Amino acid sequence: MKRDALILLFAATLIAGGAQGDTIPSAESWRWTLPEFMPPPRVPADNGMSEARFQLGRKLFYDARLSGNGKESCASCHEQRLAFTDGRPVAVGATGQHTPRNSPSIANAAWRATLTWANPAMVTLERQMEGPLFGEEPIEMGVNDKNRKEILARFAGDADYRRDFAAAFPGEADPISFGNVIKAISAFERGVVSASSKYDLYLEGKATLSPEETRGKDLFFGEKAECHHCHGSVNFDDQFYHAKTREIETPFHNTGLYDLDGKGAYPEPNRGVFENTHNPAEMGAFRAPSLRNIAVTAPYMHDGSAATLEDVIDIYAAGGRNVTSGPFKGDGRYNANKSALIVPIDLSLQEKSDLIAFLKTLTDDSLLTSPRFADPWKPASTASGSTRAPAQ
Repeated sequence: MKRDALILLFAATLIAGGAQGDTIPSAESWRWTLPEFMPPPRVPADNGMSEARFQLGRKLFYDARLSGNGKESCASCHEQRLAFTDGRPVAVGATGQHTPRNSPSIANAAWRATLTWANPAMVTLERQMEGPLFGEEPIEMGVNDKNRKEILARFAGDADYRRDFAAAFPGEADPISFGNVIKAISAFERGVVSASSKYDLYLEGKATLSPEETRGKDLFFGEKAECHHCHGSVNFDDQFYHAKTREIETPFHNTGLYDLDGKGAYPEPNRGVFENTHNPAEMGAFRAPSLRNIAVTAPYMHDGSAATLEDVIDIYAAGGRNVTSGPFKGDGRYNANKSALIVPIDLSLQEKSDLIAFLKTLTDDSLLTSPRFADPWKPASTASGSTRAPAQ
């Protein structure tokens, strides 16, 4: 079997597997429009998808009135043109405080078994949303007990928002609440779909890869570069989860980026799953991110410490990273907790270039320009391009 068929086989196997206890609420105004190789995501029973809820979530996602001081929106750390990342090493909150981690893309978040970089318990968008909204260390949106009523009053005083909340949550006497804010934004994020890259079109027989891109694809799915072990799903990660998933796998990986003390230590507070479990074996273990749109989401790694795709490939080719000076000095190539998958790879300059050429085929230009996902508070974009988002 050709290696590039693995991604299709993976999806087909999961689809055929059936489901256990699935509840997938829907509304007449909503349908998933997806390529054959991408199954619909699982949707929480208490937050069914609807067009009204998606559109309300879109407005809230881009509205800085949702932050305590009115200076930050969700989109401040998740810009559409950057595949809903922010171009910074780490995110910056409404008060200027830096978070410890790089902003992940929200595209295709509906298919992730866990959210955030290293919390196995963070399994829904609704739960994840509580972190940036209410978190105090670090402060992101800056919502707290003192300003909650004031923030909700901003929306209650807006006639359009009163109408939108009522339409998104019909039958509720007082629909303007933080619970419904979270549900609406989660519905928007769940509906941000990326499945129209050049590689997607290639899989559908609608595009042709160049010789360089083809060589990169063969390396990616082959046993030399072995990228597919952590990035071989439909979403180019290894926590792919959908409506018919039977058994959910949530692997986390130490990729040998640091070794501060010669015993495997990572810098605080970025110590991976260890921060939640305190299990020494999980020091430095992070979720493998989706590689979709990777060419536009620099810088890379959980802490934004790799500036370019070339840097990332060099790290993996070396079997980890040797930091030779500064406070993070240490040779991660010999980290005791490093994944067995991270080993030196003898890649030529041409092979590295080929890999990058393939990774660039994962960019979905329609995601970056689609008016459906754009800021509704700004004039409509003149950019064109189709998207496989849910139909309007």
